[in-house]
Amino acid sequence: MILNICTNPALISVVLLCILCLRKVNVLLAIIISTITAGLLAGMNIKSVMDIFISGMGGNSETALSYILLGAFAATMAHSGFTDFVSSKIISVVSDNKYILILILLIISMASQNIIPIHIAFIPILIPPLLGIMNKINLDRRTVACVLAFGLKTPYIAIPVGFGLIFQNLIADNMVQNGITILRTDIWKYTFILALGMFVALLFAIFVSYRKPRTYRMSDAVVNKADTSNFKKEYLLVIVAAIATFVVQLITQSLPLGALVGLGIMFSFGVISQDKMDHMMNEGIYLMGYVAFVMLVAAGFASVLKQTGSIETLVSSIIPILPSNIILTSLALLILGLFITIGIGTSFGTIPIIAVLFVPVCLKLGFNAPQVVVLLAAAAALGDAGSPASDTTLGPTSGLNVDGQHNHIFDTCIPTFLHFNTALILFALIGIWLLK
Repeated sequence: MILNICTNPALISVVLLCILCLRKVNVLLAIIISTITAGLLAGMNIKSVMDIFISGMGGNSETALSYILLGAFAATMAHSGFTDFVSSKIISVVSDNKYILILILLIISMASQNIIPIHIAFIPILIPPLLGIMNKINLDRRTVACVLAFGLKTPYIAIPVGFGLIFQNLIADNMVQNGITILRTDIWKYTFILALGMFVALLFAIFVSYRKPRTYRMSDAVVNKADTSNFKKEYLLVIVAAIATFVVQLITQSLPLGALVGLGIMFSFGVISQDKMDHMMNEGIYLMGYVAFVMLVAAGFASVLKQTGSIETLVSSIIPILPSNIILTSLALLILGLFITIGIGTSFGTIPIIAVLFVPVCLKLGFNAPQVVVLLAAAAALGDAGSPASDTTLGPTSGLNVDGQHNHIFDTCIPTFLHFNTALILFALIGIWLLK
């Protein structure tokens, strides 16, 4: 039994992915190598692996398109002067108080998930102008990575608006499809305890782990060029476009459509002249294209893992050795979910996979519906913090590493992994115990 688990292609490929990333192999190459390894270990030929991998990339096509359009939206906001205006106001408010800066970044990152749903597209636009003040006050960028990761994750876990609406609907729909009746409107009531755990982890990162000053060298890449002028009428149109993006996304459940409407408003009303449209789209691809492509490749990886059947085999191998105690069983399933998600890199894409595997096990062991909600939400969200292929880690790095002083693995992935995954596991177990 143990031999079957240790030789499982899915487990080996995910471990290999982590090792390659820790060895500073490019994330894209690491995912492709791990994908081929999983397929070959499962007995597939190389052509079949690549065919499934390429066709499977379409699984994240909507997400990738969203990132490109949101990147263009963010680039247009930047060229309007709005983000420079915001950066200058943040700098004037912060002065030398790092906690005010942390609070502002926390609010902005949380708002990017629901109020102005541009997700990580704001990071490469807003964060670089603020690196100068961060360097001045010797703020450890690992703290900022944790703050941004918290803001990107917690809203979709606990708030049923924007990305949270999509995430929580996925949980409800997949539970219903696998035999457990639950209302979509009830999901947040049970996942809120996970958000509480995330908040505790954030406080620990800010006031314990990374409280000490950390010195960075000043460089041309972080010299603030923010516009300190007064509020312009164009900025009001940017705000209107952002609100329209939010409303359309909320009504249609389509983030690409929302971003398209926002871009249409800004171009139609002359915030940016139409002859710069191509430039804005190219800059959007430059800002978000890498992240979008990583998400596409991660979907291909997930597709190969599904095709091999190794995830189902892994679960089948673990079920006979699961303890009868619900808490210990939950711990085992959470760790399994962590391995699945950290390889795929997206909590949203993981839900359909783990729901098919976990729900029958939970029903057999006597879990009630609220307990299954907490288990699925936590298991899906676990790998999102810390996965080298996750937008939750790729986003912060894209803004914090413009001067080459912030390492993706050691300064973003490992800090977010240690703090938030530990908290999610602990508070998930507490939630499952309280909901019995």
